[in-house]
This record gives sequence, structure tokens and C-alpha cells, in this order.
Amino acid sequence: MMRKFIDCREFPSDMQCTVAISADSEEELLQIAVDHAVSVHHHSDSPELRQQLRQLFKDGMPPEHMPISGHASDTGTGATHAH
Repeated sequence: MMRKFIDCREFPSDMQCTVAISADSEEELLQIAVDHAVSVHHHSDSPELRQQLRQLFKDGMPPEHMPISGHASDTGTGATHAH
């Protein structure tokens, strides 16, 4: 089973969140990503938020350092992540 991850560093913001989350299952990753988005970034839990987060999941583990080109526009998803 390949791990999945989501990385807040891909979305530069005033908050400068450096959290990267990984898990063995998409369901586990989705739940903790939603918890983080709601409690830290003040998003509302909704089907739309969950869909956007799922689109941002990547295979593997997050890199130790984020490349300078690591921006949401590079992912091609069109999803936004307001901090």
C-alpha cells in the first residue's frame, strides 16, 4: 500500500503553515486533513472541501524541503486553499 500525503507548504499564505500530513489510507488522510483545515485554517467542513482536499492528495511521503516552484498552480487541480 502506497502512503498518501497533503502538504500545506504548497499553498503560500500569511499564516505560513508548514504542516504536511501523510497516512496509509485516503480515508484516514482525508479525516485528519479536514480536521486540520477546520481547526487551523477556519474552513467549514463540507462535501466541497472534502472533494478539494482529495484532489490535492499525492502518492508517497512529503519532501523534507518544499521546492521553490511548489505552488497550487503547479498541481493543475485548480483547487484553492485559503489560509
